[in-house]
Amino acid sequence: MTAPTERTLLVLRHAKSDWTGGQADIDRTLNERGQGQAQAAGGWLAEQFPAIDVAIVSPATRARATWALVSEELGSGVEARVDERAYAASVADLLTIVQELPDALRTVILVAHNPGLEELVSVLGGEDITMPTAGLAVLTLPGSWADAGPSAATLQASGRPPLLP
Repeated sequence: MTAPTERTLLVLRHAKSDWTGGQADIDRTLNERGQGQAQAAGGWLAEQFPAIDVAIVSPATRARATWALVSEELGSGVEARVDERAYAASVADLLTIVQELPDALRTVILVAHNPGLEELVSVLGGEDITMPTAGLAVLTLPGSWADAGPSAATLQASGRPPLLP
């Protein structure tokens, strides 16, 4: 049983993007493999976390496309908030995004990019992990989002769905 004040942060790196079109970095979309990765991540999330309160998504096309495919699998109409700060974000930017979340939110997914996401998980969970494309980390925080900081969370699982423990 989870504590009444516990929060869950799902950290999702965008799925594999397409490098063939010569677009600007922010405009790259997903390749075929990435589309499958995003659907697999969405299926896993639908089984494990059916009540996601909100998605914070980078404005990059590949992050928004990843979330679109993930949310189709969830089927629950999770609100998505595109946050400009999540694109090419530093760990400090990502921490600020998390710390600003309202405490009414219990489970939040952040869809963005490396190296910021790996650094965020490292800072919050106190463990270094590798986040490949469509990699996911599940962190629990014992209290308020505002308290998110060094070693404030517990890393529950990480990997590329459906291979998470």
